[in-house]
Amino acid sequence: MNLIYIHGLDSDANSTKGRLLEDYCHQHHSDINVYRPNLNSAPEQVFEQLVKLVTELNKGAKTVLIGSSLGGYFSTLISNHLGCPALLLNPSTQPHITLQRFYNASISNRDSSDGLPNNKVLHTTAGGWNITPSDLQWFAEHQLLAVNYPDKVAVLLKKGDELLNSELSKAFYRSQGASVTVQAGGDHRFSDFDKQLPMVIDMLQDLGRV
Repeated sequence: MNLIYIHGLDSDANSTKGRLLEDYCHQHHSDINVYRPNLNSAPEQVFEQLVKLVTELNKGAKTVLIGSSLGGYFSTLISNHLGCPALLLNPSTQPHITLQRFYNASISNRDSSDGLPNNKVLHTTAGGWNITPSDLQWFAEHQLLAVNYPDKVAVLLKKGDELLNSELSKAFYRSQGASVTVQAGGDHRFSDFDKQLPMVIDMLQDLGRV
């Protein structure tokens, strides 16, 4: 089985959860290959990069996505597009709204409210992605309105997520028929991810059998 770890907004290919996942599989599941692509690009490029990677990997073995935060959003898009299984960790469901904070911050720093050029850099992530108004528009045009393969999607939420509203994610994915597990406490980063790896692998393997 192939696993593609899809990192979140202020992360990269060397994210803590991605490395923990790969190390755990090396030690306990040598039959699982973990891929950790760097996705600090414009969203249309991320989408195309992931479609190409999943399509290539699927020629050899079953491929399952595991996406965190904004990576959960992209995992849902790719699953909808290709029908591949996906496990989502505290997924972002409305990046067109939550990332609007960068646009609002840039507007507030200007003397006028005439808007900003489409190529204006609103924010640079820790991984080097320069977010622009064009990126926000792309998210607005690619909102999550459905889960096309709910039997292939599982969601793991922390009730204590301090960045995203776990209730919104729970309501959306449950309304679409996807499996949703809500854990008490915790945080957005899933700080206890290392302790949850045995369960996470079980969930991923179950998805891989669908």
